[in-house]
Amino acid sequence: MSLTRGDQPPRIVTPPPGPRARELARRLAEVEAPGVNTVVPGRSPQEGPILWEEALGANVLDVDGNLYIDLTSGFGVAAVGHRHPRVVAALAAQGGRLLHGLGDVHAHPGRVELASRLAALAPMPDAQVFFAISGAEAVEVAIKTAILAAGATGRPRVLAFEPAYHGVTLGALAATSRPEFRRPFAQHLHPHLTRLPYGAPPPEVERELARGDVAGVLLEPIVGREGVLVPPPGWLAAVAALCRTHSVPLIADEVFTGFGRTGSLFAVEPEGVVPDLLCCGKALGGGMPIAAVLGRRTLFRCWEVPGEALHTSTFLGNPLACAAALAVLDVLIEEDLPARAATLGEELGKRLFTWKERFPEVAAVRGRGLLWGIELASRQAAKRLVAQALARGVLLLAGGPEGKVAQIVPPLNIGTEQLGVALGILEETLASSLTIPAWT
Repeated sequence: MSLTRGDQPPRIVTPPPGPRARELARRLAEVEAPGVNTVVPGRSPQEGPILWEEALGANVLDVDGNLYIDLTSGFGVAAVGHRHPRVVAALAAQGGRLLHGLGDVHAHPGRVELASRLAALAPMPDAQVFFAISGAEAVEVAIKTAILAAGATGRPRVLAFEPAYHGVTLGALAATSRPEFRRPFAQHLHPHLTRLPYGAPPPEVERELARGDVAGVLLEPIVGREGVLVPPPGWLAAVAALCRTHSVPLIADEVFTGFGRTGSLFAVEPEGVVPDLLCCGKALGGGMPIAAVLGRRTLFRCWEVPGEALHTSTFLGNPLACAAALAVLDVLIEEDLPARAATLGEELGKRLFTWKERFPEVAAVRGRGLLWGIELASRQAAKRLVAQALARGVLLLAGGPEGKVAQIVPPLNIGTEQLGVALGILEETLASSLTIPAWT
């Protein structure tokens, strides 16, 4: 079958993963390195991954013909839905003109237009744009900017918070909090990085800044992958004020939260916070790999050096990715999807906040807009929920340092009826005594 609509309920025709998914997963395991392959040795075939054949709107079709409602948005990428027609049309038009430019040497009109649009939308005055390929690279660029701008001032340190996920490239990995990610590479990570607990009292933050050696403060306005943590009221504004007092750049990692996910274009805006640098990605490309750092012009001047660019990449500002991003911005603004996320999130929250009382395995519910975390009583309970949801046609991921926070991250334009169907399945699953063996 082929998807012609993206607002359908789930339909399971063969228990996932089906025979074709298992065969393709077996073949993939033979040829793809285990570090990136989703097939884990020792798991039974029933515990393997499904493979996506097609996606549209909030629906995903797997290679065995099973239809799912996607509550992951592909790690938050499909904020405007999978395969949005405006994005597809923009890619087709651009593909007929120019597929690749010349990185940082020769630009193209789409890159000029996208940089202009992003600079105008940035939550800081007189903004410029530094393009990247991934969210992790955007974080790398932001950290490099802070260190480079500090120059000879003797400020080598970066202040970050935990839990947090900023990526797993060497520079970003230093700021990512999970020890198991960092431990094998610890000797090669940035040595001057300090962590405080996320939401740490402002006096603790000020003690670090008062030492006079902090080049930048890096934080997620709302922690995403590591448990969906909403900061205490006023905390972001307090940290921002301390950064201004001590002349330390504030870096907001909005790779996950940016472009409407939490009910505003950027999650810092309702807090009245104006960061110096903002990392964005994921939703920006509508499925194409692109990211960016938005920042104050005065701060970016540190990159003005003679000779070769100090940080660049072959696919910087790729024409196809820029075309897709421009279409995504059009859809976000014209359909007012951030406001829709805020409105739908309020109704969603009312329903989700009842789960702790209704279902014994639910320990906590947190979120804003269309980013919600359902903390289960244990890692095994979270794995069971994910597995049972998959079996009934709902795609769900669990994250957090202990892997026990199920994340509800649907497309911002998911239909209310479709979202209701998915939530109903999760509620039935939580209430059911049906047991599916948990993944090990």
